[in-house]
Amino acid sequence: MLTPTELLTDETAPLRGDALDVVVIGAGQAGLAVAYHLRQAGLGFLVVDAADRVGSAWRNRWDSLTLFTPAQYDALPGMAFPAPADTYPTAAEVADHLQAYATRFELPVLLNTRVTCLERDSDRFAVHTNHGTLHARQVVVATGPFQTPVAPDVSAGLGSGVRQLHSAEYRNPAQVDPGPVVVVGAGNSGRQIALELAATHDVSLAVGTEPMQLPQRMLGRDLFWWLLRLRLLNKTADSRVARRMRARGDLVIGSPLGELRDAGVHIRRRLTAADGDTVTFADQIQVRPGTVIWATGFRSDYSWIDIPGIATEQGVEHDRGITQVPGLTFIGLPWQHTRGSALLGFVKDDAAWLAGHLAAAATTART
Repeated sequence: MLTPTELLTDETAPLRGDALDVVVIGAGQAGLAVAYHLRQAGLGFLVVDAADRVGSAWRNRWDSLTLFTPAQYDALPGMAFPAPADTYPTAAEVADHLQAYATRFELPVLLNTRVTCLERDSDRFAVHTNHGTLHARQVVVATGPFQTPVAPDVSAGLGSGVRQLHSAEYRNPAQVDPGPVVVVGAGNSGRQIALELAATHDVSLAVGTEPMQLPQRMLGRDLFWWLLRLRLLNKTADSRVARRMRARGDLVIGSPLGELRDAGVHIRRRLTAADGDTVTFADQIQVRPGTVIWATGFRSDYSWIDIPGIATEQGVEHDRGITQVPGLTFIGLPWQHTRGSALLGFVKDDAAWLAGHLAAAATTART
Protein backbone atom coordinates (compact mmCIF):
# COMPACT_ATOMS: atom_id res chain seq x y z
CA MET A 1 0.00 0.00 0.00
CA LEU A 2 1.15 3.52 -0.69
CA THR A 3 1.56 5.83 2.29
CA PRO A 4 0.98 9.58 2.51
CA THR A 5 4.68 10.06 3.19
CA GLU A 6 5.63 8.33 -0.06
CA LEU A 7 3.21 10.44 -2.07
CA LEU A 8 4.34 13.69 -0.48
CA THR A 9 7.99 13.35 -1.47
CA ASP A 10 9.45 15.68 -4.06
CA GLU A 11 9.56 12.88 -6.62
CA THR A 12 5.80 12.37 -6.47
CA ALA A 13 3.75 14.17 -9.09
CA PRO A 14 0.09 13.90 -7.96
CA LEU A 15 0.41 16.05 -4.85
CA ARG A 16 2.56 18.57 -6.71
CA GLY A 17 -0.24 19.50 -9.08
CA ASP A 18 -0.20 16.96 -11.93
CA ALA A 19 -3.70 15.64 -12.52
CA LEU A 20 -4.56 11.99 -12.12
CA ASP A 21 -7.17 10.45 -14.37
CA VAL A 22 -9.31 9.48 -11.35
CA VAL A 23 -9.33 9.79 -7.58
CA VAL A 24 -11.58 7.30 -5.80
CA ILE A 25 -12.67 8.45 -2.32
CA GLY A 26 -13.29 5.42 -0.12
CA ALA A 27 -11.60 2.00 0.01
CA GLY A 28 -14.63 -0.14 0.84
CA GLN A 29 -16.02 -2.77 -1.49
CA ALA A 30 -17.45 -0.22 -3.93
CA GLY A 31 -14.25 1.81 -4.18
CA LEU A 32 -12.08 -1.29 -4.60
CA ALA A 33 -14.41 -2.79 -7.21
CA VAL A 34 -14.26 0.29 -9.39
CA ALA A 35 -10.49 0.53 -8.77
CA TYR A 36 -10.06 -2.99 -10.15
CA HIS A 37 -11.69 -1.96 -13.42
CA LEU A 38 -9.72 1.30 -13.56
CA ARG A 39 -6.55 -0.79 -13.23
CA GLN A 40 -7.72 -3.04 -16.06
CA ALA A 41 -8.35 0.05 -18.20
CA GLY A 42 -4.84 1.37 -17.57
CA LEU A 43 -5.92 4.67 -16.02
CA GLY A 44 -3.80 6.68 -13.62
CA PHE A 45 -5.69 6.71 -10.33
CA LEU A 46 -5.51 6.63 -6.55
CA VAL A 47 -7.91 5.38 -3.90
CA VAL A 48 -7.87 7.44 -0.71
CA ASP A 49 -9.34 6.44 2.64
CA ALA A 50 -9.32 8.01 6.10
CA ALA A 51 -8.85 4.69 7.91
CA ASP A 52 -5.53 3.06 8.73
CA ARG A 53 -6.52 -0.31 7.22
CA VAL A 54 -8.54 -1.47 4.25
CA GLY A 55 -11.86 -2.86 5.48
CA SER A 56 -12.04 -0.74 8.63
CA ALA A 57 -15.75 -0.02 8.18
CA TRP A 58 -16.36 -3.76 8.55
CA ARG A 59 -13.90 -4.16 11.43
CA ASN A 60 -15.83 -1.52 13.37
CA ARG A 61 -19.14 -3.41 13.34
CA TRP A 62 -20.31 -5.63 16.20
CA ASP A 63 -18.30 -8.80 16.73
CA SER A 64 -20.96 -11.37 15.81
CA LEU A 65 -22.21 -9.66 12.66
CA THR A 66 -22.53 -11.98 9.68
CA LEU A 67 -23.61 -11.29 6.12
CA PHE A 68 -27.05 -12.23 4.86
CA THR A 69 -25.56 -13.18 1.52
CA PRO A 70 -23.82 -16.58 1.38
CA ALA A 71 -20.18 -16.65 0.34
CA GLN A 72 -20.81 -17.67 -3.27
CA TYR A 73 -22.59 -14.35 -3.82
CA ASP A 74 -19.94 -12.17 -2.13
CA ALA A 75 -17.29 -12.04 -4.85
CA LEU A 76 -15.61 -8.86 -6.00
CA PRO A 77 -14.44 -8.52 -9.63
CA GLY A 78 -11.77 -11.10 -10.40
CA MET A 79 -11.75 -12.78 -6.98
CA ALA A 80 -14.19 -15.16 -5.31
CA PHE A 81 -14.89 -14.89 -1.60
CA PRO A 82 -12.61 -17.43 0.18
CA ALA A 83 -15.28 -19.38 2.06
CA PRO A 84 -17.44 -22.44 1.34
CA ALA A 85 -20.73 -21.96 -0.49
CA ASP A 86 -23.80 -21.47 1.69
CA THR A 87 -21.76 -20.19 4.61
CA TYR A 88 -22.25 -16.66 5.89
CA PRO A 89 -19.03 -14.65 6.31
CA THR A 90 -18.41 -12.60 9.41
CA ALA A 91 -17.63 -8.90 9.30
CA ALA A 92 -13.99 -9.65 10.18
CA GLU A 93 -13.76 -12.09 7.28
CA VAL A 94 -15.15 -9.45 4.92
CA ALA A 95 -12.58 -6.94 6.14
CA ASP A 96 -9.75 -9.43 5.61
CA HIS A 97 -11.09 -10.22 2.14
CA LEU A 98 -11.05 -6.55 1.15
CA GLN A 99 -7.48 -6.21 2.43
CA ALA A 100 -6.38 -9.30 0.48
CA TYR A 101 -8.19 -8.03 -2.61
CA ALA A 102 -6.40 -4.69 -2.62
CA THR A 103 -3.07 -6.44 -2.12
CA ARG A 104 -3.60 -9.11 -4.79
CA PHE A 105 -4.43 -6.60 -7.51
CA GLU A 106 -1.90 -4.03 -6.28
CA LEU A 107 -4.54 -1.33 -6.04
CA PRO A 108 -2.96 2.04 -5.14
CA VAL A 109 -4.70 2.78 -1.83
CA LEU A 110 -3.60 5.79 0.17
CA LEU A 111 -4.56 5.16 3.82
CA ASN A 112 -4.76 7.58 6.76
CA THR A 113 -5.81 10.22 4.25
CA ARG A 114 -9.03 12.04 5.06
CA VAL A 115 -10.62 14.16 2.36
CA THR A 116 -11.47 17.50 3.93
CA CYS A 117 -12.83 19.27 0.86
CA LEU A 118 -13.63 18.50 -2.75
CA GLU A 119 -13.69 21.44 -5.14
CA ARG A 120 -14.05 21.98 -8.85
CA ASP A 121 -10.88 23.64 -10.11
CA SER A 122 -11.26 24.76 -13.73
CA ASP A 123 -11.32 21.55 -15.82
CA ARG A 124 -10.28 19.31 -12.94
CA PHE A 125 -10.99 18.60 -9.28
CA ALA A 126 -8.98 19.57 -6.23
CA VAL A 127 -9.19 16.85 -3.59
CA HIS A 128 -7.94 18.45 -0.39
CA THR A 129 -6.73 16.00 2.24
CA ASN A 130 -5.04 16.15 5.63
CA HIS A 131 -1.75 15.46 3.80
CA GLY A 132 -2.04 17.74 0.80
CA THR A 133 -4.07 18.23 -2.36
CA LEU A 134 -4.60 15.76 -5.16
CA HIS A 135 -5.70 16.94 -8.60
CA ALA A 136 -7.82 14.71 -10.80
CA ARG A 137 -9.81 14.99 -13.98
CA GLN A 138 -12.49 12.72 -12.52
CA VAL A 139 -13.58 11.75 -8.99
CA VAL A 140 -15.55 8.77 -7.73
CA VAL A 141 -17.19 9.16 -4.32
CA ALA A 142 -17.31 5.69 -2.76
CA THR A 143 -17.92 6.58 0.88
CA GLY A 144 -21.00 4.36 1.17
CA PRO A 145 -24.46 4.97 2.62
CA PHE A 146 -23.53 4.50 6.31
CA GLN A 147 -21.66 7.62 7.37
CA THR A 148 -23.21 9.50 10.30
CA PRO A 149 -25.15 7.61 13.02
CA VAL A 150 -28.62 9.01 13.68
CA ALA A 151 -30.60 8.95 16.92
CA PRO A 152 -34.11 10.45 17.22
CA ASP A 153 -34.76 13.69 19.08
CA VAL A 154 -36.39 11.78 21.93
CA SER A 155 -32.92 10.59 22.96
CA ALA A 156 -32.22 14.02 24.42
CA GLY A 157 -34.75 13.34 27.18
CA LEU A 158 -32.70 10.56 28.77
CA GLY A 159 -30.71 11.39 31.87
CA SER A 160 -27.01 10.90 32.38
CA GLY A 161 -27.64 7.72 34.34
CA VAL A 162 -28.81 5.91 31.21
CA ARG A 163 -26.04 4.83 28.89
CA GLN A 164 -26.77 5.48 25.22
CA LEU A 165 -25.09 3.64 22.35
CA HIS A 166 -25.74 3.69 18.65
CA SER A 167 -25.60 0.36 16.85
CA ALA A 168 -22.42 1.69 15.22
CA GLU A 169 -20.77 1.70 18.67
CA TYR A 170 -22.07 -1.66 19.87
CA ARG A 171 -19.54 -4.53 19.84
CA ASN A 172 -20.71 -7.36 22.16
CA PRO A 173 -22.80 -8.06 25.30
CA ALA A 174 -19.79 -7.65 27.62
CA GLN A 175 -19.76 -3.98 26.64
CA VAL A 176 -23.26 -3.45 28.05
CA ASP A 177 -23.72 -2.88 31.79
CA PRO A 178 -25.99 -5.22 33.77
CA GLY A 179 -29.64 -4.20 33.85
CA PRO A 180 -32.52 -3.77 31.41
CA VAL A 181 -31.69 -2.82 27.83
CA VAL A 182 -33.94 -1.13 25.29
CA VAL A 183 -33.04 -1.57 21.63
CA VAL A 184 -34.80 0.96 19.41
CA GLY A 185 -35.31 -0.02 15.79
CA ALA A 186 -36.51 -3.36 14.40
CA GLY A 187 -34.44 -3.53 11.23
CA ASN A 188 -31.76 -6.13 10.70
CA SER A 189 -29.27 -4.54 13.09
CA GLY A 190 -31.75 -3.96 15.90
CA ARG A 191 -33.08 -7.50 15.77
CA GLN A 192 -29.66 -9.12 15.69
CA ILE A 193 -28.38 -7.03 18.59
CA ALA A 194 -31.52 -7.61 20.68
CA LEU A 195 -31.33 -11.36 20.07
CA GLU A 196 -27.68 -11.51 21.07
CA LEU A 197 -28.22 -9.45 24.24
CA ALA A 198 -31.21 -11.54 25.31
CA ALA A 199 -28.86 -14.29 26.52
CA THR A 200 -27.41 -12.02 29.19
CA HIS A 201 -29.80 -9.10 29.66
CA ASP A 202 -33.49 -8.25 29.99
CA VAL A 203 -34.15 -6.76 26.55
CA SER A 204 -37.02 -4.76 25.09
CA LEU A 205 -37.14 -4.12 21.34
CA ALA A 206 -39.04 -1.02 20.23
CA VAL A 207 -40.75 -1.66 16.89
CA GLY A 208 -42.03 1.32 14.94
CA THR A 209 -43.07 0.58 11.36
CA GLU A 210 -42.46 -3.12 10.86
CA PRO A 211 -40.52 -3.66 7.63
CA MET A 212 -41.11 -6.40 5.13
CA GLN A 213 -39.51 -9.64 6.29
CA LEU A 214 -38.28 -12.72 4.43
CA PRO A 215 -36.72 -15.92 5.79
CA GLN A 216 -33.03 -16.60 5.21
CA ARG A 217 -33.84 -19.94 3.56
CA MET A 218 -36.88 -21.24 1.70
CA LEU A 219 -37.45 -24.78 0.41
CA GLY A 220 -33.83 -25.68 1.08
CA ARG A 221 -32.41 -22.70 -0.83
CA ASP A 222 -30.96 -19.44 0.41
CA LEU A 223 -33.10 -16.35 -0.11
CA PHE A 224 -30.57 -14.86 -2.52
CA TRP A 225 -30.80 -17.94 -4.74
CA TRP A 226 -34.49 -17.17 -5.12
CA LEU A 227 -33.93 -13.43 -5.61
CA LEU A 228 -31.47 -14.11 -8.40
CA ARG A 229 -33.60 -16.82 -9.98
CA LEU A 230 -36.58 -14.46 -10.01
CA ARG A 231 -34.29 -11.64 -11.26
CA LEU A 232 -35.45 -9.32 -8.50
CA LEU A 233 -31.93 -8.14 -7.70
CA ASN A 234 -31.48 -7.03 -11.30
CA LYS A 235 -34.59 -4.87 -11.52
CA THR A 236 -33.57 -1.29 -12.22
CA ALA A 237 -34.52 1.45 -9.79
CA ASP A 238 -37.06 2.96 -12.18
CA SER A 239 -38.93 -0.31 -12.82
CA ARG A 240 -42.41 -0.91 -11.42
CA VAL A 241 -41.24 -3.82 -9.26
CA ALA A 242 -38.34 -1.78 -7.88
CA ARG A 243 -40.61 1.15 -7.01
CA ARG A 244 -42.82 -1.21 -5.02
CA MET A 245 -39.81 -2.72 -3.25
CA ARG A 246 -38.43 0.70 -2.36
CA ALA A 247 -41.80 1.90 -1.06
CA ARG A 248 -41.79 -0.95 1.47
CA GLY A 249 -38.50 0.20 2.96
CA ASP A 250 -35.56 -1.90 4.11
CA LEU A 251 -35.93 -5.65 3.93
CA VAL A 252 -35.45 -7.70 7.10
CA ILE A 253 -33.88 -11.10 6.47
CA GLY A 254 -34.30 -13.74 9.15
CA SER A 255 -34.66 -12.94 12.90
CA PRO A 256 -38.49 -13.06 12.95
CA LEU A 257 -40.13 -11.39 15.93
CA GLY A 258 -41.43 -14.78 17.07
CA GLU A 259 -37.86 -16.02 17.39
CA LEU A 260 -36.98 -12.98 19.45
CA ARG A 261 -39.97 -13.54 21.73
CA ASP A 262 -38.94 -17.16 22.23
CA ALA A 263 -35.48 -15.89 23.25
CA GLY A 264 -37.06 -13.67 25.90
CA VAL A 265 -37.05 -10.33 24.10
CA HIS A 266 -40.01 -8.10 24.98
CA ILE A 267 -41.47 -6.77 21.74
CA ARG A 268 -42.73 -3.24 22.37
CA ARG A 269 -44.40 -0.65 20.22
CA ARG A 270 -42.71 2.56 19.08
CA LEU A 271 -40.71 4.45 21.72
CA THR A 272 -42.51 7.78 22.09
CA ALA A 273 -40.94 9.49 25.11
CA ALA A 274 -37.86 9.52 27.31
CA ASP A 275 -37.72 11.34 30.62
CA GLY A 276 -34.73 10.92 32.89
CA ASP A 277 -34.35 7.21 33.55
CA THR A 278 -37.68 6.14 32.02
CA VAL A 279 -38.78 5.44 28.47
CA THR A 280 -42.39 5.18 27.33
CA PHE A 281 -43.73 3.17 24.42
CA ALA A 282 -46.77 3.92 22.27
CA ASP A 283 -48.94 1.55 24.33
CA GLN A 284 -47.96 3.51 27.50
CA ILE A 285 -45.77 0.71 28.86
CA GLN A 286 -42.78 2.17 30.65
CA VAL A 287 -39.29 0.73 31.22
CA ARG A 288 -36.32 2.01 33.23
CA PRO A 289 -33.32 0.85 31.20
CA GLY A 290 -29.69 0.95 32.16
CA THR A 291 -28.76 1.12 28.48
CA VAL A 292 -30.52 2.24 25.31
CA ILE A 293 -29.14 1.13 21.95
CA TRP A 294 -30.29 3.18 18.98
CA ALA A 295 -30.46 0.95 15.91
CA THR A 296 -31.97 3.87 14.04
CA GLY A 297 -29.78 4.10 11.00
CA PHE A 298 -27.42 6.57 9.42
CA ARG A 299 -27.52 9.64 7.25
CA SER A 300 -25.17 10.66 4.48
CA ASP A 301 -22.70 13.48 5.06
CA TYR A 302 -21.44 15.26 1.98
CA SER A 303 -20.69 18.56 3.67
CA TRP A 304 -17.08 18.23 2.51
CA ILE A 305 -18.15 18.45 -1.15
CA ASP A 306 -17.89 22.14 -1.97
CA ILE A 307 -19.70 21.87 -5.30
CA PRO A 308 -23.25 23.25 -5.57
CA GLY A 309 -26.21 21.12 -6.57
CA ILE A 310 -24.79 17.69 -5.72
CA ALA A 311 -26.40 16.66 -2.43
CA THR A 312 -29.91 17.45 -1.18
CA GLU A 313 -31.91 16.38 1.85
CA GLN A 314 -33.20 13.48 -0.26
CA GLY A 315 -29.67 12.33 -1.15
CA VAL A 316 -27.40 12.67 -4.15
CA GLU A 317 -28.74 13.85 -7.48
CA HIS A 318 -27.42 11.38 -10.04
CA ASP A 319 -28.24 9.13 -12.98
CA ARG A 320 -26.72 5.71 -12.36
CA GLY A 321 -23.98 7.38 -10.33
CA ILE A 322 -23.26 10.18 -12.79
CA THR A 323 -23.95 13.68 -11.51
CA GLN A 324 -24.65 16.90 -13.39
CA VAL A 325 -21.04 17.96 -12.74
CA PRO A 326 -18.87 16.48 -15.51
CA GLY A 327 -16.37 14.05 -14.03
CA LEU A 328 -18.00 13.68 -10.60
CA THR A 329 -19.54 10.26 -10.01
CA PHE A 330 -20.72 8.03 -7.14
CA ILE A 331 -20.59 4.28 -6.52
CA GLY A 332 -22.19 2.06 -3.86
CA LEU A 333 -25.37 4.03 -3.23
CA PRO A 334 -28.56 2.14 -2.30
CA TRP A 335 -30.59 1.59 -5.45
CA GLN A 336 -27.96 3.41 -7.51
CA HIS A 337 -29.07 1.20 -10.37
CA THR A 338 -30.52 -1.99 -8.83
CA ARG A 339 -31.26 -3.50 -5.42
CA GLY A 340 -27.73 -4.93 -5.42
CA SER A 341 -25.95 -1.61 -5.94
CA ALA A 342 -24.90 -1.29 -2.29
CA LEU A 343 -24.32 -5.00 -1.60
CA LEU A 344 -20.86 -6.55 -1.38
CA GLY A 345 -21.21 -9.20 -4.06
CA PHE A 346 -23.40 -7.22 -6.44
CA VAL A 347 -21.69 -3.81 -6.63
CA LYS A 348 -19.35 -5.27 -9.27
CA ASP A 349 -21.91 -4.69 -12.02
CA ASP A 350 -22.17 -0.97 -11.27
CA ALA A 351 -18.39 -0.80 -10.88
CA ALA A 352 -17.76 -2.29 -14.33
CA TRP A 353 -20.28 0.03 -15.96
CA LEU A 354 -19.02 3.16 -14.18
CA ALA A 355 -15.37 2.35 -14.88
CA GLY A 356 -16.23 2.01 -18.57
CA HIS A 357 -17.77 5.48 -18.46
CA LEU A 358 -14.69 6.88 -16.71
CA ALA A 359 -12.31 5.22 -19.17
CA ALA A 360 -14.24 6.60 -22.15
CA ALA A 361 -14.18 10.09 -20.67
CA ALA A 362 -10.43 9.82 -20.01
CA THR A 363 -9.80 8.76 -23.60
CA THR A 364 -11.87 11.68 -24.89
CA ALA A 365 -9.95 14.12 -22.70
CA ARG A 366 -6.64 12.94 -24.11
CA THR A 367 -7.65 13.36 -27.77
